[in-house]
Amino acid sequence: MAIIVNLDVMLAKHKMRSKELAADIGITEQNLSLLKSGKVKGIRFATLEAICAKLNCQPGDLLEHRPGVASSRAVKVRDT
Repeated sequence: MAIIVNLDVMLAKHKMRSKELAADIGITEQNLSLLKSGKVKGIRFATLEAICAKLNCQPGDLLEHRPGVASSRAVKVRDT
């Protein structure tokens, strides 16, 4: 099972570039890129909240559970 990150889809829907989102929520473009590609091991709830607020969406719009997808794209959500 895996959690798939659909951040690129939401950025396209809002016609926003990663660079703009990263600057607006206070994270580096590199970290946002890693999140978009699913190459992170976790995401802070504060970061998830900031992304949702900026894109006017719900966490479920950004994260999707897709059974059977290779675990290399899996993202673990943590609260810290």
